[in-house]
Amino acid sequence: MPERIAERIAALDWMHLQHTLDEQGFAALPSLLTPDECTEMIATYTDDSLFRSTIDMARYRFGIGQYRYYQAPLPPFLQQLRESFYPELAKAANRWLDQLGQEAIYPTSLPAFLEHCHEEGQTRSTPLLLKYEAGGYNCLHQDLYGDVYFPFQVVFVLSQKEVDYTGGEFLLMEQRPRAQSRGHVVTLEQGAGLIFPTNHRPVAGSRGYYRATLRHGVSTITSGVRYSLGIIFHDAK
Repeated sequence: MPERIAERIAALDWMHLQHTLDEQGFAALPSLLTPDECTEMIATYTDDSLFRSTIDMARYRFGIGQYRYYQAPLPPFLQQLRESFYPELAKAANRWLDQLGQEAIYPTSLPAFLEHCHEEGQTRSTPLLLKYEAGGYNCLHQDLYGDVYFPFQVVFVLSQKEVDYTGGEFLLMEQRPRAQSRGHVVTLEQGAGLIFPTNHRPVAGSRGYYRATLRHGVSTITSGVRYSLGIIFHDAK
């Protein structure tokens, strides 16, 4: 199964995805994960041995719901997802740095990047499984976890919309300097994903590129249960 998902990621139209990331800052992915793979990932939620911690969102005023961070080593399927997405996204990350007048700093492979995280004391794994029930939501936020962070992350919806749950759209809010915020609402089918910025993105202006800050969240689930898989590429302190 890990080999198959690596092949699917490699077969994506990365020229189009790279262009879309530059133009709008985020890019939707087709249903890369099969229904069976989604079901298998959801089933891991009850296996305590796979996770390092569980967060109750309401306790920290993050929203209403729960998420669990996988512990290292990650399940093979998840590890392959993380490693297979990284190289193409590192190209975009370095291109964005260049647009902002900075030097490229992201290596071509995930292990090399994680080594840098670990050198800075960021050693805890960050991929996570999120669960929302009716009435649940996720406040707008950023997933930074330390001084070292990767500019992109990927989310997959594992539940089937209008069958397993209703509501629960993915939200992106972009704040441009001296301008009002712009919101994006993204609806994802089961197994489909979204690449989006962790912190900010470059936007072309009259005097070159400037940073636009982004935050993400999930709208209220109106019925059922929604599971999603978050792939964050940097480790946490």
